[in-house]
Order: sequence, then C-alpha cells, then structure tokens
Amino acid sequence: MSDDHGHGHGHDDNGHDTTLARIEALSKENVHHAGDHEGPFSLHVLGLGAAGAAVVAEILADAPDGFTALAVNIGDEPLAAVRAAAGGSSAVATVDLPIPSRAGLSASLNRYREFLKMEYPRYYWNPNYEPWLPGDLALPGPGEPVPRAIAKAIYNCEYYQNGEITQAMEAFAAGVLASDKTPVVVIPFSLGDSSASGIVVDLARHLSSIKLGRRPWVVGVGITPTEPSAGFFPVINELDCMIDSSKNQGVMAVWGDLYKNPFTGGFFSVPQPEGRDVAPGIGKFLSAGGGKDLYESLKALNWLAVPGDQWHPAIRGEQSDKWINVLTVTGLDDAGSLGDLGLTKGFSTEYAEARVFGSGKEATAAAKAVGAAIPEVAATRVAPVVKTAPGAGFVSVVLPRATKLDLAAFVPSRDLYDPLEWDDKLLLHSWILDLGVLLCEPSIRFDGMGGECIWGCACWVVVPHAAIRGEAIESPVTEPEVAAIARSGAGVAASG
Repeated sequence: MSDDHGHGHGHDDNGHDTTLARIEALSKENVHHAGDHEGPFSLHVLGLGAAGAAVVAEILADAPDGFTALAVNIGDEPLAAVRAAAGGSSAVATVDLPIPSRAGLSASLNRYREFLKMEYPRYYWNPNYEPWLPGDLALPGPGEPVPRAIAKAIYNCEYYQNGEITQAMEAFAAGVLASDKTPVVVIPFSLGDSSASGIVVDLARHLSSIKLGRRPWVVGVGITPTEPSAGFFPVINELDCMIDSSKNQGVMAVWGDLYKNPFTGGFFSVPQPEGRDVAPGIGKFLSAGGGKDLYESLKALNWLAVPGDQWHPAIRGEQSDKWINVLTVTGLDDAGSLGDLGLTKGFSTEYAEARVFGSGKEATAAAKAVGAAIPEVAATRVAPVVKTAPGAGFVSVVLPRATKLDLAAFVPSRDLYDPLEWDDKLLLHSWILDLGVLLCEPSIRFDGMGGECIWGCACWVVVPHAAIRGEAIESPVTEPEVAAIARSGAGVAASG
C-alpha cells in the first residue's frame, strides 16, 4: 500500500522504496520543472473577501501577461482598492454582494430546491426541505460581520437568480478558457473570514465544475489564522471532507458527484499570525515567473500525491488526508526564521522546497539561511531543496502534505466549538446546509457516521464522525460498507 493516506511507504517487486525514489526525483532530477512543451502560463485569480481582494490588488501592482481577476465581497470597501489598482482594466472586475431584505432572502431560500434541480437534474427533491436559516433571524447591517450560514444564503440566492455575480463569474470563466496560454486559476480567501469561507464552498464548485468544466487547474489558497476559534473547526472540516478524496467519496456516495472536490490543482494554506499581512507575499508567489513557479509547485505536489507504485508523471494524484500544503513567503532578510507556521511540534513530511528570488550576495545568504530554517519547523525525508532565480527579492517555502491534525489550532478550536448552543453551531457551518446536513455533528440515523440532519430526517454523509473530529476510528468503514450504507440511504438522497 502506498503512503498516500499515511499507511507506510510503497515498494516495488524488488523491495525498493518507491516513495523515496519519487522524492529524490523531485530533489535531484527536478522532474517537476516545466519542460519546453509546458507553458507559457496565464494566471487568473478570483479573490474572495477582504483578504482575497488584497491579493488581487497586490498582483495588479506588477501583473504578469494574460492576468485576469475577479474580486468578490459582501461590502464594497475592500473592492475599491482593487478597482484603483486595476486602473479601469477590462481584465479585472469586482462584485459587491448585496445584503437582501429578510423577506427577499426568505422567498429565495424557499425556492432553493428548484435552484439545485436546475444545476443538477439528479438532485433529490427532499420533501422535508426547509430553509436552513430561521425565519426570524436578523440579517447583519452594512459593515457588520456576516456569519457563514448567512453568507452562503446571500451568495447563492444572487447566483441562482442570475445576479451580477453570475454574469461576472461567466465572464471570468470565459476569459480563462479563451487564454492562449496554459491557465492556472487561483481562489484566495481567509479561513478566518466568515463571509469568504461561507461563500467559497459553493462558489468553487460553481466555477470549477460548472463554468470551467473541470478543465483548468483550480487552486485554493486559504489564509489560515494560527490562533484557535470555534469557527475554525467547521471551516477546516468542510474543506477536509471536500478535498480528502476518501472523505469526499463518502459525501458523494450520498449526494452525488455535484459535490466532488472543486480544487483540482490542490490547496495551499498560508499561516497568518495575528497582525501579519500575508497578501503581498501571496501575490509575489502566484505571479512569479508569469505563473511558471506556481505551476511547478503544483506539479511537485501532484507528483507526491501519486501512489508509491504508480509514479509516472502522467498520473494525476488524488488528495489524501494530507491535503494541506503550507506556504509561507518572507523577505530575503527574514529567510532565516520562518516564524509561527501554526504547525504542531514534531511535524514531518517527505519533501520541502524553498525558492529564493533575487541575485547577488543577499540572495546567496537568504538561500543558506532558509535551508537552515526549514528543519527547525519540519522534518523531511530528504534535505530541503533550495532553488534560486532572478526576481523581486523574496523567498517562498512550501511544506507539503500536512493533515488538519498537524495544525496546532485544530484541537483547541474543537474544544471551543463543542460547548456552543446548536443554533450558534449552525451559523458557523456552510457547505451542505442546503442539503440539510450539519457536517460536524453526528448523524441521527447511522450510528458512528457524521452529518446531523437539521430537519430531523435522514440527511447525512458516509464519513465517520470520529474522522471529522480528528479522533481514532475504532472500526474503519470499508469501501463495500460505504456502498451498502449509501444504498440504504438512497431513498433520502441522490446516489453518486
């Protein structure tokens, strides 16, 4: 068995460690470097929330050829900076999602089954459906925080009723597909922003699976707070069940392939200690080499995700529970200390790569410093790889294949989430609330499974509740058992 799900290392018929061979191919043979037949590349960014908009504005200061962008937020203030940086460019658009009246939102939510049926004809028409938001819930005013469950409703009701966001996403996708280069699409957002994290779980699906037809790589870049919070627990678990292919299969077993992982190119987590602005570094990393360096990093991550006995470069790797690829960017002078990456002590991974963009003695010193700094935060099977290239004076470091349990904030966030009242927990969720599923709570129909039905019927997911909580699973669910359980629930949900 390969080590892709943390079960050990793959070996060929002669007993050779194929996982180590793949890692050495990255570090010594540079198999992930773009060849003459790859590229040139074009970068396309859909920034969500204030943080996503800030990343777009940073890139616009020195945008690579072919760059297009869309910035989306509930509230216009962060979007104004994007428009100012764009200078009227037709390649950049912004959308301020309006907060509707309570009556208007209720009317839209009452039609939600119609919306999903139009998107996905096989959608199961649940007779128990009710809007996930209480009818008497007060909506936030201008400038007030928007809970995730409300942000989901605001975005989707605009999207499904052909609002400005629908047109903007269609135009953005058309620009991506019309590129005469190899496009790479990136969705940056903050996991600590309730409106952005509440929207991304649906917007990423609409963009990747519907508008783009899963053709270009779509990459998530999640700016991740290092301090625990109750809201972090549902956010990271929704992403975990979306991106980890094993858990995602358990969701699709009940709800269909509409809910297949939309982040086809992988996911970067950018740690953000309180008070640190990470948007400039993200912008530099994404646009370096016109997107070539981003492409090569993605290619390396895909290579690592391929099973140990099937490591041909043409094989697309499936994400495991090790889907979190930690990215941090520093200045040349700061390369000797990577700071607080929000990882647990003793974190280990197979491979780490730093890229130093600069020249002269300063770049040489930064390369030496970052090579020494990486082992202080992560153990690797081979020595960290440090590459240098001409550029604007910065260092990017990628530590691949962490799990949610490798994030120091995960367990404390779970402890903050657990004592909350049910209504408060609901407002912290987003992804499959429209299906009646509160992901982080236990199923009320299938013992040991996750996903409480908010309507009291049988909505759920074929993911052990212990796996959602990050706890040991006493009796792992086998693939035949997944299929059998899914069939038993076929009367209450669409099959995959």
